[in-house]
Amino acid sequence: MSTVSYNITETLKTSYPFWDHLSPGQKDQLVSCSHIRAYSPGSFIHSRSEECLGVILVLSGQVRTYIQSEEGREVTLFRLGAEDVCTLSAACMMQEITFDIFIEAVEESTLLITTAACIHRLMEDNIYTENYIYRRTAERFSDVMWSMGQLLFSSFDKRLAAYLADEQVKSRTNTISTTHEQVAKNLGTAREVVSRMLKYFEKEGIVSLGRGTITVVDTRKLRKLLA
Repeated sequence: MSTVSYNITETLKTSYPFWDHLSPGQKDQLVSCSHIRAYSPGSFIHSRSEECLGVILVLSGQVRTYIQSEEGREVTLFRLGAEDVCTLSAACMMQEITFDIFIEAVEESTLLITTAACIHRLMEDNIYTENYIYRRTAERFSDVMWSMGQLLFSSFDKRLAAYLADEQVKSRTNTISTTHEQVAKNLGTAREVVSRMLKYFEKEGIVSLGRGTITVVDTRKLRKLLA
């Protein structure tokens, strides 16, 4: 796990724009109900049906937010990296949000978590906090709708190409460390479907497949699929 030390007060001050609009007592309250927690890759972080976790601020690493069918099929809604905020993990305080979401750590991750009860009190007493939380929630719903649109209306070859291109940018390398099963989870499909399409990409000279790796060997061809 990361050995980096974080100051909760300073982190809240620099990360949440409503901080300057809180009273001294509200600032103390926010600090007292916030804590830092570390997660290893693959660790389960949140399920709305089990725990109302609170608002998550990613300090380091990456987490994945997804929904799951009764059969266990997963569809990734969005992923969060350093400095990203997720309010859907505090959705229990918003009666309008009724669907269940899950959150897991993709990498070794450190999170600053502020309890839902605390955020709820601040939203009731401070309009700046309320506006910030609802704005962030709306942004995340926009991400959810984009993911659903991709799932419903985009062909799988384009979705896979977009995923690989996005991973190239995030990892800053052409070699992506992942498995076919992990790609399937992120794209909401079966591993066999991913494997068949990757083999087609390999045959076309777009990627090279290794054990636990996918290497993009022709970025131009990959991006041509997105046109």
